[in-house]
Amino acid sequence: RHLPPEEPTMRELISIHIGQAGVQAGASVWELLCVEAGIGLNGRKTWDNVDAKHGTFFQESDSEQFVPRAVFVDLERDVVDTQIRQPPMSGLFNPELGFAVGVEDAANNFARGHYTVGKTLCDEAMDKIRRHADQCESLQGFLIYHATGGGAGSGPGAPIP
Repeated sequence: RHLPPEEPTMRELISIHIGQAGVQAGASVWELLCVEAGIGLNGRKTWDNVDAKHGTFFQESDSEQFVPRAVFVDLERDVVDTQIRQPPMSGLFNPELGFAVGVEDAANNFARGHYTVGKTLCDEAMDKIRRHADQCESLQGFLIYHATGGGAGSGPGAPIP
């Protein structure tokens, strides 16, 4: 007896952007993902035939807005504010789940980012990542964007994955 083929399960990914390098890369990545998926920087469809695979990176809200599964983590909020929270990308990300930012940077120092100022941000970042994961039906994995040379990308970024 032959069973009908099962519907393929959408595989979801969560992007985590850590530190200045991760945030700046994220701005470019999400701009390109939006173009490729047919989604405007306001989260709305730009054409009627949006690729069904947009669900890998985006979650569709009840109001038919596509919200990226992304968390931006930085010890200093300036880069997140200028790269992500300002137009044209300001309407794309979920303000409750998309950002974990501090008030003091790591001064390009791994130890400072990992043991002192960065340690306070890890719990908040992990909570937001966990909340994104809870909304997924079939989580495939994580894409992590960060620098490794020092500061926020390497310090608090070390325990997050």
